[in-house]
Amino acid sequence: MLNGPVMRAWRHDATGDPATLRLEECPKPAPGPGEVLVRNRAIGLNPVDWKFIEWGHPDWAWPHIPGVDGAGEVEAIGPGVTHLAPGARVAYHNDLLHPGSFAEYTVIPARAAIPLPEALPYAAAATIPCPGLTAWQAIEKLPLAPGSQVMLTGASGAVGGALLQLARSRGWVIHAIASAAQAGRVLRLGAATVTDYRQPGWREDWAARVKDQPLDAVIDMVSGTHATSLAPLIAANGHLVCIQDRQEAAPLPAFATTISLHEVGLNALHHYGTDRQWGALVAAGAAIARAIAEGRFDPQIIEIAGFEDLPAALLRLKTGPNPGNRVVTL
Repeated sequence: MLNGPVMRAWRHDATGDPATLRLEECPKPAPGPGEVLVRNRAIGLNPVDWKFIEWGHPDWAWPHIPGVDGAGEVEAIGPGVTHLAPGARVAYHNDLLHPGSFAEYTVIPARAAIPLPEALPYAAAATIPCPGLTAWQAIEKLPLAPGSQVMLTGASGAVGGALLQLARSRGWVIHAIASAAQAGRVLRLGAATVTDYRQPGWREDWAARVKDQPLDAVIDMVSGTHATSLAPLIAANGHLVCIQDRQEAAPLPAFATTISLHEVGLNALHHYGTDRQWGALVAAGAAIARAIAEGRFDPQIIEIAGFEDLPAALLRLKTGPNPGNRVVTL
């Protein structure tokens, strides 16, 4: 029998697929110094969730509560927290090494709390942290002027859709690589052109095209190997951004086009980010929240499931397709 306050949470004590999760009662956590306790109203599901349920991590204490994204109200504040108060509406990206968002309550670093406008539904807010802020980080890597030519692979996914909308506001010309079935949606979100990745020879077609229309950057969301295959398309002094992977070795000979390589890892900020960097990240999240509330940014919600259906919704995310975000509400 549990003593003290309790909550419900989806937990697992072994690695495996989403079916390993069990809905259990467990102790309700309390915030420590610099932390806040959030009463979750919505949970954003992300590929990193099912991947780490499969992989596990040596720093986890078992049983573990997974989940990195959530939105709700601040229930309690820890010592030293002065910029938040109970009742504040927030969204967050939590450290995946800590107990996560697949629960009624989650403790998060206070500096990770993204303020939300009153008009924004929690389901929409839960789509902001991982997809929206990953896209924002990728864009911030690139010192490009309006009119710059950028190729985006994986453009029809949740991160791709967020990136299209953010890049459109920068005035970049985005050439999306996506399935033909998603072409209309991708164009609506901000792409200038769409290339069907299922079409044989599309890389060769682009190799001919860049002779007259050089690419200033490629943002790849497939793999490091896939990104390497696209490096020859980038103009001199251009940029290659990897979101799903990183470049372990230079993809081109030294002193050739001298492109810059970038990796994106949102969770890394929990371990290496400064307060200034967190301030910029939270401000970006707050700007996206305002844009959604004002109808200027599409949260791309394709499913809203109930808390009891969380493992099944996570399995649907794993098996796809996912032209947008899947959310769970409490």
